[in-house]
Amino acid sequence: NLYGANLRGADLSGANLMDADLSGANLTGATLSHADFNRVNLTGAKLSGANLTGSNMVNTMLWGVDLTGANLSHTDLTDANLIGANLSGVGMISANLSYASLTGAKLSYANLTDADMRYAVLIGAELSYANLTDADLSYADLTGAKLSFANLTDADLTGAKLTSVKLTSVDLSNVNLTVIVT
Repeated sequence: NLYGANLRGADLSGANLMDADLSGANLTGATLSHADFNRVNLTGAKLSGANLTGSNMVNTMLWGVDLTGANLSHTDLTDANLIGANLSGVGMISANLSYASLTGAKLSYANLTDADMRYAVLIGAELSYANLTDADLSYADLTGAKLSFANLTDADLTGAKLTSVKLTSVDLSNVNLTVIVT
């Protein structure tokens, strides 16, 4: 149990933290690459500027987490709970966010190039200025999401739910919009 622990700047590369309670912990600027966070509770934790490259975060609780400027490239966040999380400016290149809950999450200026976001729930998410080039958003729920000035070049939106989505000045070059739901 590491509830509320101060691990600011710690190097936990490759650590096995499976099933741990890190809620409220301060992991600002920590190096957590290739760590196993499977089923970890990180509710309310501070992870701004952390390096989580290649980590396993399957089914992890990240509700209200501050991940501003963190690097989550190649991280597996399948079925993770990121409701209300601040992911502004994060690097999530080739991250797996399939089935993740991102309702109300802030993803402005995030780099989601080649991210797998199939069946993700992004209701009311803020994705302004996000880079979603080559992202797979098939069957994702983007109801009420804000995508102003986002780059969706070559993205796949097959079967995505786009009800009340804000698409001001969005780059939709070569986007697959097959069977979208509005």
